[in-house]
Amino acid sequence: MPSKQLAPDHEALIALFPEGVAPRATLVALGLSHSTISARCRPGRVWQRPIPGVIVLNSDPLSRAQLHRAALVHAGARAMITGIEAARLHGLTRLPPGEAVHVLVPHTSGVSSWGFATVERTIHLPAPVVIERVPVAPLARALFDAARRMTDLSAVRAMIKEAVGRGLCDPRDLQREIESGSTIGSALPRRVVHEIHAAVRSASEAWAREILRRSGLPEPEWQVELEDQDGVFLGHADAYWAEVGLLWRIAWAEFSLEDQEPNPAPAGAGAIVVETLPSQLRDNPLRVIEQLRKAYETAAGRPPPPIRISGNGRRPSRSAGPASSARRHCG
Repeated sequence: MPSKQLAPDHEALIALFPEGVAPRATLVALGLSHSTISARCRPGRVWQRPIPGVIVLNSDPLSRAQLHRAALVHAGARAMITGIEAARLHGLTRLPPGEAVHVLVPHTSGVSSWGFATVERTIHLPAPVVIERVPVAPLARALFDAARRMTDLSAVRAMIKEAVGRGLCDPRDLQREIESGSTIGSALPRRVVHEIHAAVRSASEAWAREILRRSGLPEPEWQVELEDQDGVFLGHADAYWAEVGLLWRIAWAEFSLEDQEPNPAPAGAGAIVVETLPSQLRDNPLRVIEQLRKAYETAAGRPPPPIRISGNGRRPSRSAGPASSARRHCG
């Protein structure tokens, strides 16, 4: 039988190539003729050729791992998997079905897409991570590349929110990919990241109010605009204690889609400013309470600065009680 005749060299070849997927040129270099390779790839024989130049050393239906390897062999040096299959390798499960394998290659590459292998040339080729011996784009890049080729908002939302919710992907990394990557197809991932930002902001506001409740500090004015005595706008405060000139600001830039530079105007006008990240509110509330208490005590030990709340700048507060104007220290 032909399979018995091929068994010794076939087993040796399998050991040489991950997943039994070999470049045709390498097989020729090892001594196999083109005619022998072609004969073994005929229908019903022992090998198969899913992509020109790529040989799979068995005739079974391709496994997912073999699809990955075949796409990489086709794409050549420095190629890496991105998109849905990369997200799957990173451990995500809420992904759309399909066998297409999206690979990134350097922008100078001349390789084109073929069959299930979708090849994308890019000038922003990231450093890959290796998962199961496979070079894979970082998860934020993989998600962005996947979402750019999807048309179902609910599927994009499920994929990205699983990654963020499980702590597998930092929203700041998604932000950077959206801002530095292609704008083609970016509307859906941009919308989902905005939704995440809004959810984080809403949750952070609740965390901030709970922290203030536990701190023993007087109730501040919430969500106000500040100005100096001449009416010059100084900036926004998430919370402001006018009686001592203490300003608390949640640094939303942690999850925002724009790079936000802190506004130094209130500090320059004499206010003490405490900046807190949403993650600090969530993960280390006792530390935030300590910082606020210390800042309030420092602010209360000096005359209040010439800063006032703008008459047109106060935003509606969702706080359940009036703001206190009493100056007092907290223990």
